[in-house]
This record gives sequence, structure tokens and C-alpha cells, in this order.
Amino acid sequence: MITIHNLSKSYNGVTVLNLEGIEIPRGQAFGLVGNNGAGKTTLFSCLLDLIQPTTGYIKNKELKVNESEDWKNHTASFIDETFLIGYLTPEEYFYFIGDLRGQNKADVDSLLAGFEDFFNDEIIGKRKYLRDLSKGNQKKVGIVATLIGNPEVIILDEPFANLDPTTQIRLKEIIKKMAMDRDVTVLVSSHDLQHVTEVCERIVVLEKGEQVKDIMTSPATLKELENYFSGEQKLSQEEE
Repeated sequence: MITIHNLSKSYNGVTVLNLEGIEIPRGQAFGLVGNNGAGKTTLFSCLLDLIQPTTGYIKNKELKVNESEDWKNHTASFIDETFLIGYLTPEEYFYFIGDLRGQNKADVDSLLAGFEDFFNDEIIGKRKYLRDLSKGNQKKVGIVATLIGNPEVIILDEPFANLDPTTQIRLKEIIKKMAMDRDVTVLVSSHDLQHVTEVCERIVVLEKGEQVKDIMTSPATLKELENYFSGEQKLSQEEE
């Protein structure tokens, strides 16, 4: 579904991303973790053709993202609140996205009806502009908007940040259900190791722009990641 081939990005001679190759199959819940500056946002920006790679390419359903616009028809994303349109209400924004995705008002309303618990009576019918919502509620709107039109690929950057514990739990169920029931390829970047191991069947760790781990998740994955980021694993490797 997603192919990353010899991808690199450099700024002023400094390489911030350098990936030989990653294949992400259809229907996989794929997690991306790493410290600040690891290259996560750069990779997602390349995936969405927001920046041009220095070398290599990314294919989305066999379409090179920097050479075609057609991949956008089956791909949705929410990176941060700048993706929203602040002067619209949530309802206006949902209908706007629906129109772009070929969905009528009834289609959108039907989808939204399934997210009443997720919205927690704080989004719909409140006559507030998106710019006046809290960061957490803006994120809820952005995430649900990605589901409009039944996309095959969904990209979410730090989806758990600024959400209360109840909403985080509900979001984890939403992500797992998308990948399992709807055969959607979901890419999640997160600093929260526990959340990402709970929702993703595969996790890639980036460090200084390079892939250092590619793990199929298991009950031992969280501890392995904690050991890595605490420095214990790095220390043992140096001792060897």
C-alpha cells in the first residue's frame, strides 16, 4: 500500500531523514516513534507531499506522491489544527470535507452519529467556530473528519496529545476498528509508547532520521521500547 524507497531529506547540507526502504501493507496499523528531531514529522510531510524529498520517493497505492494527485482521493490526514478552517463551525467543516469527498449532508450526518460518545456533547450544535474550541476538541474534529468518505489510508500525527483519558481510550478503539474491520491502512506518530503499542501492530523507531527498529508488536514491545529510549539497550550494545 505504502512504499518508501531510498528516501532522504536534507536542509543546507544536513540530512534530517534517510530511509532505505519501508513497506506498509494494506490494512496495517503502523506506528512511528522517536524523540524530537528524529524525522517523524519530516516523513509524514513527505508522505503528504507537503515537502519534496531530496532523494528517493514514496508510493501510495502504486502512485508516486510527488508526481500525481490521484492518491489524495483515497488518503486522509490530520497533522495539527492548522489543517482546520478556523472560521467554520465543526458542522460546516464536516460538510465541507464531505463535499470534497463526494459525500452529501445525509452521509456526513450518518457518520457523525456514530461519534456522539467521542464528541462528549462538546462539538456538535454548540455554535462555536473551530478556532474557539479547545486544542483537544479541535483534534477530535480533525480526526473524525479524516473518516469521511471511507479513505483507504489515514495519517495521524500525535493523535493522543491534548485529549483527556476517556477520549484517548475511545480513540484507541476507533483506530483499532478502522484497521481491523474496514481494512484501512492507519499511520500513527506518537510520543506515547503505551498508546502506540496498544493500537499498532507494527512500530518503526526513528533516530536522527534513520530507522533503528522495525517491530511487530507483542506483549514485550512496550518494555523493549522503554528500554531503548531509557538508554539501557543502547548501553548494552555499546558494551558488546
